[in-house]
Amino acid sequence: MTDTRHERAPGDRPSREMHASAPSEFLVYTIGLIVALLLTATSFWAANTTLLWTGGVFLGLAVLAIAQMGIHLVFFLHITTGPESTNNVLALAFGVLIVFVVVAGSMWIMADMNQNMLMPSAEPTIMRMQH
Repeated sequence: MTDTRHERAPGDRPSREMHASAPSEFLVYTIGLIVALLLTATSFWAANTTLLWTGGVFLGLAVLAIAQMGIHLVFFLHITTGPESTNNVLALAFGVLIVFVVVAGSMWIMADMNQNMLMPSAEPTIMRMQH
């Protein structure tokens, strides 16, 4: 049976008893920065290359953006699955819900306004009446 008291996620802050064996916070932030920079460079490359299928660039950028968010959450915001991170996860989930409601509501309103603002195609009738 293994001792699981000292196992932790990459961005998880060490507790006091494991502080001596844990990597320094500088190392955690440096690893996060390097991975984030690699993902950013890969995104710029994917957007500007002709080597990829044009239809797949959008999907590739979406995957890289989700990976970038994950790196930021784990390495910089220290959001993990540990019990001490519950409030942070709930706050993040609430923020995501609010952003989704605002974006979805705005798109719904704009689509409805676009549909209601369309002019009826009365031009051919008016043109025939003038001749």
